[in-house]
Amino acid sequence: MRPLDLDAVQAFVRVAELGSFTRAAEATGTTQSAVSLKLKRLEERLGRRLLERTPRYVELSAQGAAFLEHARELLEVHDRAFAVFSGTRERLTIGISDHVAGPELPALIARMNAQDPQLLIEIRIGSTGGLLQSFDRRELDTVIVRLQTGRTDGEILTEEKFGWYAAPSWQHRAGEPLPVATMPEPCGVRAMAGKFLDEAGVPWTEAFVGGGVAAVSAAVMAGLGVAALARRMLPFGAIDVGPRLGLPDLPCLPVLLHSRVKDGRSRDALAALSAAFRSAARD
Repeated sequence: MRPLDLDAVQAFVRVAELGSFTRAAEATGTTQSAVSLKLKRLEERLGRRLLERTPRYVELSAQGAAFLEHARELLEVHDRAFAVFSGTRERLTIGISDHVAGPELPALIARMNAQDPQLLIEIRIGSTGGLLQSFDRRELDTVIVRLQTGRTDGEILTEEKFGWYAAPSWQHRAGEPLPVATMPEPCGVRAMAGKFLDEAGVPWTEAFVGGGVAAVSAAVMAGLGVAALARRMLPFGAIDVGPRLGLPDLPCLPVLLHSRVKDGRSRDALAALSAAFRSAARD
């Protein structure tokens, strides 16, 4: 029997994981038509239909679901075979803003590891400003952060809508400044929230300052006040109180990728991360 085309097998796994030919193309650095052609040839080689395609979705067929785990094992064995001759593991250092690293971070890390199990991945979580400074000092290969005022570099991965969120039982006391839970300066989301409240003439005060989004979310659910958060980052049960309190609408803020990685295994893993992040943000 003729061996399978590993590029086609990899394309199949990416489409199965991301649920989209377009996202799979982004992850593998190719085009949608190239991915479609590889899948067609793989199905012809196996004599089985692996994917069910409609204009609205892509999903595994019964044969595709049965083949998926074997396809992953085949790619892993291939990577281990090459690793035998590799003296050192290539390292990719990534900084991710605390306002960006959402609940899907474990799945994103898993996706990168699946792309290249032999790649050593180092991830640091921090503030946008601090991570960009580390990137400019070449301490990080890549950063994924919110838009930083004054910078024009970077690739937009997605844009996320912000709102004013609080615990379901929280009530604003009439006549008192709006209590706001936020991160310390120089957080860009903090600056944006304060700017919009000041421009709308809404008196406000710091009710809590947390060292990360998790701490701010905990303060919100503890009933200390409201916070400006992206929907993807919401703690379970938080509600949008902006319309009820007449608070100013908050804009969509871009998430940007800054990277100096141009080629090699790191580029492929980063492409998989970017595609997975776009997928998570859309979902």
